[in-house]
Order: sequence, then C-alpha cells, then structure tokens
Amino acid sequence: MNTTQTQNKPDVQINRRHFLAGAGGLTFAIGLSEGLITGAFAQSNDSKSSLSAWVTIGFDDTITIMTPTGEMGQGTLTSLPLILAEELDADWSRVKPEYAPPNPQIFGNPNPLLNGGQASLASIAVTGYFTKMRVAGAQARRILMDAVAQKWNVPLSELSTEPSTVVHASSGRKIRYGEIARFATMPTQAPKINPEDLKPVNRFRLIGNKSIGRLDVPSKVNGTAKYGIDVQVPGMVFASVLESPMEGAKPDFVYSADALDIPGVLQVLPLPFGVAVIGSTVEATRAGRNALKVQTTWNTSGVVAATFDSELAKPAYERHAKDPQAKPLDHFKRGDASTSLQSANKIIESSYWTEHCYHAQMEPMNCVAHVAADEKSAELWVGTQTAFLATVVAAGILKTTPDKIKINQQLIGGGFGRRIAADIVAQTVVIANAIKKPVKLILSREDDMAAARPRPMTYHRMQAALDPQGQLVGWHHRIVAENVDAIAAPPRFTARGGRDYIGWNGMDIEYYNVPNIMAEGVREVRGMRVQPLRGIGSGHNKFAVECFVDEVAIARNMDVLAMRLELTKQEPRAQAVLQAVAEMADWKKPRKGRALGLALAEYHGTFAAGIVEVSLNKSSGKIKVHQIWLTVDPGLVIQHDNVLAQLEGAAVYGLSLALIEELNIQKGAVVQSNFNDYPVLRMSDMPEIHTRIISSNAPPTGMGEIGVLPIAPAISNAIFQLTGKRLNHLPMSPKRVKKVIA
Repeated sequence: MNTTQTQNKPDVQINRRHFLAGAGGLTFAIGLSEGLITGAFAQSNDSKSSLSAWVTIGFDDTITIMTPTGEMGQGTLTSLPLILAEELDADWSRVKPEYAPPNPQIFGNPNPLLNGGQASLASIAVTGYFTKMRVAGAQARRILMDAVAQKWNVPLSELSTEPSTVVHASSGRKIRYGEIARFATMPTQAPKINPEDLKPVNRFRLIGNKSIGRLDVPSKVNGTAKYGIDVQVPGMVFASVLESPMEGAKPDFVYSADALDIPGVLQVLPLPFGVAVIGSTVEATRAGRNALKVQTTWNTSGVVAATFDSELAKPAYERHAKDPQAKPLDHFKRGDASTSLQSANKIIESSYWTEHCYHAQMEPMNCVAHVAADEKSAELWVGTQTAFLATVVAAGILKTTPDKIKINQQLIGGGFGRRIAADIVAQTVVIANAIKKPVKLILSREDDMAAARPRPMTYHRMQAALDPQGQLVGWHHRIVAENVDAIAAPPRFTARGGRDYIGWNGMDIEYYNVPNIMAEGVREVRGMRVQPLRGIGSGHNKFAVECFVDEVAIARNMDVLAMRLELTKQEPRAQAVLQAVAEMADWKKPRKGRALGLALAEYHGTFAAGIVEVSLNKSSGKIKVHQIWLTVDPGLVIQHDNVLAQLEGAAVYGLSLALIEELNIQKGAVVQSNFNDYPVLRMSDMPEIHTRIISSNAPPTGMGEIGVLPIAPAISNAIFQLTGKRLNHLPMSPKRVKKVIA
C-alpha cells in the first residue's frame, strides 16, 4: 500500500480543522476522557468540526482508520487499526489506514511516558493506544447498531454484528456498514463503553490472527513504497547543509565563491546552525557543500562541547562514580542499600563502560518544507517519529501556532530514536522561509554522522552486598553520563528534578527480589547532542545489570540461571521466559570450544530472556556468535509475525551495538564519517536466531526495544564462561578483547 502523496501542489494556507473527504461516508470523531472513552460525536463528512476523526465508513464499505504514529518498520500502521477494527467488527479487507494529523488532544498517547503526547518511540504505541482504540471501535459499532435498531424498529439487544454487517437473527435481515452510513442519525454524545462491553479475548477475530499480514509490506517488497526522500513538489529546490561540528558552534567565516561557481548552485546561505547550499539538483548542492567544507571556520567560543574528548573524559567519569560529593539523584530505591552494604559480610564490586553509538538509520535524514508568503503557515513532508513536535518547532520558527503547520507524514526508512529530534524540520523551515521556495533538505551520511545525536557514553559502578548466609541483600548501581532528557525532553527533565527518565531507564530492577536497592545517576554536562537510541537507557543499563548478576552468581558459587530463578520467584513471567529459553538452548549441554551466556531483561512490562552461543578467535580477538535463543512474553500478541520481526530485528541491532558500533569524540566533533569507519553488522556475521513467544491475555506491553537488551550482556557472560575473563566495555571489539584476554 502507499500512504504517501508525492506529487502534491503545496497547500500553504493551512487549516487542519477538517474531516476526511472521499467518496462519501460517515465520520466518527471520538473524544477522550480519563480511563475509557466516554464522550464523542459523529457527523457526516461534509460537516465542519474542530475534532479529527478516528474512523470513517464510506458508502462503498471502505473503512478508513486513523493511525496516530509514524510507520518506521515497527508495524503500527497495521497493528493500531487492527485493534480498532476488532471492536468495530470490521471486514479487514475493506480497511485502509490513514495517518492521523498531529493533534495530541485527540490522538495523544495516554502512556505516562508521553503523558498524552503524540509520538512513535519507546515501544509504547500498542501499549498506550490499546484501550483507547478498542473503545473507539466499540463506540463506532454501537452507533451503527443504534441507527439500525431505530430504522428497523427492533430492540438493540436483538442485533449483533459480523464483519462490517449488522445482523437481526430472528428476521434474517442483514445490512452492511456502508449502507448504514447513508441514513444514520448521528448522536451528539457517543455511547458510554464500559470494560465489560469490550470483546473477551476468546472472541477476537483479528487480533492474534496469524493469517493477517502487515499492510505496508507489499509496497516495500515490490518497490512502490514512497518515503520522505521520494517526495517531489512543484517548484522545489534542493539544499545541503554544512552543519556546525558541535552544538552551539556558529560559522565565523564562509568563503562561498568556489561553491557558487558550481553549475546548479543557486545560493549559499549562512545560518545560525551552519551553512546551507541551495541548488537545482542534489548533486549540485552536495558539490557546493563539499567546496565549503575546507573554506569555513567556526566560532566555538563558549561552546561546552569544544573541549570534550570521549577518551580523555573517562577518568573524570570514574571519579564522579565514587565521589560522595557528586550529588547523585535517585532513580529507583527499595529498602536501605547503604546500610546493607555497610553491614555486609561480603561486598562484590564491578564497573562497566559503554561508548557513544550512532543510530545508523538507512534512510538519510530529509524534509521538504514550503512556507507561505505571509510567513505564518507552512506545509511539511517528512518521515518523523514526532509529528506534533515538528509542528511546534516549525511554528516557533515562524512565530505562529502549530495549527498553521500542515504535516504530511511519510513512511520512515529507519528511526531508532534519531527521528525523535526535529532538527531536520527546523533547518528546512529556516531555509524555506529564507528563500521563499519549497525546498528539500537531505543530509548526506557524512553530514548526518557529523551532526549525530548519539546514545551517551556511560560509566556504571556496581556494588552488591552478601549476608553471612551468602544471600544477596543489597544492590547499588550508579550511572555517570550525560542526561538524555536534558536535551530530548527538557520539560520532563525539569519536572523530575533533573532525573533522566530515558538515560536511567532499565536500572529499576523491581522484578529481582533483592530487599535493598539503590539505582542513581550522576549527570555529566559535556555539550553533546545526546538522543534516545533503540533500547533507550535499558540498552546500556541492562548490560551492566545482567553482567553484574552473573558476577554475583559466580561469587556465590551458583549457576547463573539458578540464581536468576531464585531472584524471580515472585515474578512468574520472568520465570517462564528463563525456563523456556534454557530449554530451547539446552542450557546444561557442554559445547566444545564454545560457551553459552544468559541474560534477562524487562522493558515496560515485557519480559525477555536470551542465550547466545559464542566462540573466540584468540589471535584476532574476534567474537563469533553462532546462535541466539530468545523467549519473550509481551502480553497479548496483536500480530504474531510482527512480534517475531521486532524480536529478530532488535537482536540484530543489539548484536551490532555489542560487538562493533562506537563513535569517538575529539574536541567536541565526531571522528567517524561514514560506514567505512563506523561499521555495522554484516550478513556474514549473522547467527541463527531461534525465537519463542509466550502469549497471554494480559494487555500488550510493547516489542520494539526488548530484543536489543539481552544480547550484549549474554555475549559478555558467555565469553567469561569460555575464557574466565570478563568483557565490561562496549563494544566488545577485537582490540578490547585482545587486551582483556592477554
């Protein structure tokens, strides 16, 4: 399917207060209150309203369902409409998804992480929208049935539904939803839906149906899918940007004559964040940008990042992890960890490092913008994880309001957190406003890497307390890192008193039955443009946690699986994934020249356990992962194949982060420039991946991040089993491995 429009005439006099247009039909506009949706109204599609619609039923039986998130391969363009369609009792073959406009009041995600915001991140789309979309579907179905009951003069209780059809069993009459849309009288208040009015799980026809595939896959396979980079609009010019090498640096001197001499270059535009080259072709702008590279100097006066070197900074991070004056902030606490350590019979200590990592999304960052002549409205074409943020940022630049910014959401060719930031939107709008033409800005791989918003470098100091009986009674985890929320979500950062929800995520190990826990963070201020990356904070925190669990188990002379089972006796879902993955991998079986490593992870209610089988070439230092076994409990499975795809894809991403990926920073600038010096996992390095899903009737809990988390610690734990040496620094590159095992 193709959900993008690429040959659009820019419509820059923006008014988003509209309903879907089409062949005619009935549009349901559903409002949200706390808990379940209790109030709404529905009108025909030629009416005017300030609400956007969740679902439109056409006279031709087409059902258009709005999806409030961007599609970046995570499958929400299918899974979210599927949830609504289940309660609507829709004929799935007649369903079409449509991107919802950015309007958090209607389409916001109630998950506490977003607090009603509208975005695609952190594996919370299905989790957050599950009840909301079920109730919206149930309300629309009830309105249709009420209309039929009135028309046929029969009690509502005598009516039922089958796919896109209302049925009166006693008379044998049936009527399609499209026919009902022609005569339905719309209530001003939608019916109240209580939890008991929703379908029981055993009556689900669409949710969990393994025969239903993703709607976006066919066009991606046959090459007809259109992404943001494919957008063309009349009168459009192109732009490349030589962006400042670090946050806050400004162009001090720009020699533009050589760039302007290149055929096709129309303009060189100095900007606060860099220098833009405008041209009639992408090739011309790239050539112009390259001409500028050696002819531009930067003013870094007062720029914090200008003195940052990722290698030279490490001793300071280590000092701050032990410094009692560092003023750490607590993230999660249980009992009294400090007292348990002071009175411990034995204290186990260890430390872990993770380096900066780049998102490595395949589709280059891009955006098309057209600003109206009055500079008070604009139209955007962009693949973004945060459509509403994009409108807010654009509106701020133009000194207007977000409702004056129309956004055309495009398919996303890889997000992984990089497209949460709206920097590409801001730059494109600034350029479009300056040149008074529609403009497409595309960052080259080199430009994107130079302007990376990486996962932060982190240092972890771990301590565990054992009592005289050898029981684990205390746990202390201190992370030292730049705070992601301070850059990516300043309001939340401030509201939480400077606590980094994103960067510290995953330190809260509630599922482990340790009576005294303190997880806390120390903030580094280094001026880097840090950003969430797939796995969020759990990507680095679970590495430290799960490696340290193994260290504690070994200090207690316990099997590492047995200790995890001991610590999770009160958490049956954790026990289930551990037992299942151990069975899959044949945990007790000896491996000649190879070893197994285990890790457990929990992310927003989803549990996963992973085992890897590794070998090591001691002369080269290269780790070979031969097999990965993963078991996951994500609650109710909406789409089975999509859960598998997310799990396998996340495992590949986690493997690449564990073994290869590392950004180095010198004087505030990224050293690497492209995949030649920032390699990622290749097909030849792929292991066999074995997966098992443990489904339940519990609410769905999200799949995008969880598969990343067990991989790195499981590899490190396996190498210890193989060599007796521990790899506590990510990535586990050959150079680091050789140094440790020497």
